[in-house]
Amino acid sequence: MERDDAVVMKGNPITLVGPELKKGDKAPDFRCMEAFGSEVDLGSFGDDVKVFNVVVSVDTPVCDVQIRRFNEEAAGLSDSVQIVTVSMDLPFAQSRYCAAAGVERVRTASDYQYASFGEAYGVLIKENRLLARSIFVVGPDNVLAHVEYVGDIVDEPDYEAALAAIKSIG
Repeated sequence: MERDDAVVMKGNPITLVGPELKKGDKAPDFRCMEAFGSEVDLGSFGDDVKVFNVVVSVDTPVCDVQIRRFNEEAAGLSDSVQIVTVSMDLPFAQSRYCAAAGVERVRTASDYQYASFGEAYGVLIKENRLLARSIFVVGPDNVLAHVEYVGDIVDEPDYEAALAAIKSIG
């Protein structure tokens, strides 16, 4: 399934592959790499609240701000909330970024090998095989409590709406 003009990049329409998920939908399963040789899927996070913080690349300025913001916010959240940054970056690039940026409260998941998360959550960019900026908050019951596909992927997400959803279920 392709969604033409689903979001834009600097005003230019891009096509997303996969369904448009909505609050109340069951969170789809996926398969990503947490490190080389170590895979994660939806079940890997148990019945915790899961925040999938989707970025284009850890090596871009807006993505850096977004990851750091969630890392800071994690300190004030329950231990039963797991924040996972998902991107197409290789696992070693994600690890390097986290070490250099002091990101210690956010896990990373790389979708580079399978594009499984991107296709399941409808954020795979057809034109360049990257992921569109988005936020998915998944409750312990694996139902989506918050979904944001950022309209222009060069913009930051609505942190306050995501945090409100997290706090309402976490």
